[in-house]
Amino acid sequence: MSDPRVAGAGVTSFGKHPERTGRDLFAEAGLEALDASGVDPDDVDALYYGNFMGELAEHQGHQGPLMAEAIGLDVPATRLEAACASAGAAIREAVKNLRNGEQDVAVVGGSERMTNIGTAAATDALAIAADDLYEIRAGMTFPGAYALMARSYFEQYGGEHEDLAHIAVKNHEHALVNEHAQIRKEITVEEAVDAPTIASPLGLYDSCPITDGAAAAVLTTAEYAEEHGLDASVAVTGTGQGGDNLALQDRPHLAQTPAADKAADEAYADAGIGPDDVDFAEVHDCFTIAEVLAIESLGLYERGEGIHAATNGETDRHGELPINLSGGLKAKGHPVGATGVAQLATIAWVLDGSHPRADAVPDGTVGVAHNAGGTVASTTVHVLEVRE
Repeated sequence: MSDPRVAGAGVTSFGKHPERTGRDLFAEAGLEALDASGVDPDDVDALYYGNFMGELAEHQGHQGPLMAEAIGLDVPATRLEAACASAGAAIREAVKNLRNGEQDVAVVGGSERMTNIGTAAATDALAIAADDLYEIRAGMTFPGAYALMARSYFEQYGGEHEDLAHIAVKNHEHALVNEHAQIRKEITVEEAVDAPTIASPLGLYDSCPITDGAAAAVLTTAEYAEEHGLDASVAVTGTGQGGDNLALQDRPHLAQTPAADKAADEAYADAGIGPDDVDFAEVHDCFTIAEVLAIESLGLYERGEGIHAATNGETDRHGELPINLSGGLKAKGHPVGATGVAQLATIAWVLDGSHPRADAVPDGTVGVAHNAGGTVASTTVHVLEVRE
């Protein structure tokens, strides 16, 4: 079977939606994706849905069938949970089943409702993606965990907080024209450096916001797309997944992310490309240091060199390798279960020229999505390419 095609995608606005439920958010994204795809809903074979904290934020488990119903589908529906990489895992499952001929059309998506429970409760809920026995009970939070990773990186490779500030400034600038973005606000390096400290060396502008939102995409086989005359020129040509020890103290080093290394190697081999073929990427920048670790694991930069990429202007929309043209999790927002599919939607829209930042890579044909869970104990990587 040939590589699955992205027939359509839908994304809600990301931000605070206290009056809306998770099913309401997903209905908006899912119906938008179906409408954009031109696929008859009766042809959909399955739904793969990412969600992390539904039981805690909405007292709702078993969300797969619920979300299928919300978009009018009567199909097998499976919820996948891999912390912040839940939607990436959903994409991977759909891609495998479309490739093996088991299905012709699948909807992938995810949603998260977080702001309704408040910052303290949301922080506690997010923390369950860490090791409860050895990290959470000791007071570990994800800002603290990524601060440890940042400090380890600085110690091993060099760099300073100002380098991270350049990443925040870049991603805020990218998000200014993104109608889905939670934070459409320009900031300066000085503002980012001087912002209140969250967990040293990370400050307020090094951290992604708490976000409500949903994203969905319709994937089909190439054969189905051709038979039904769909406008689906973007294909998922590579998929990979990697894992690592859950707790930081069980890892040999904190300044590298082996799970992402494995996922990237697998995805590149699957697509038959290498890092040098990548034109742009959407990476999981839940904290600014995470973008550095991601672009190094993707092989886009050597170890120790990614810290200077934004400072040197190499990864902004005018640079040679734009990273997070959507604004990333940092400015676009991070509704955990939806993030991986929102990344896929951004890449598809950039490649087909419909994204407001598509002019950053006018001749781009290859984009990569990197979706990480926890302190990168789970990672999926997907390669998307233009196909005629």
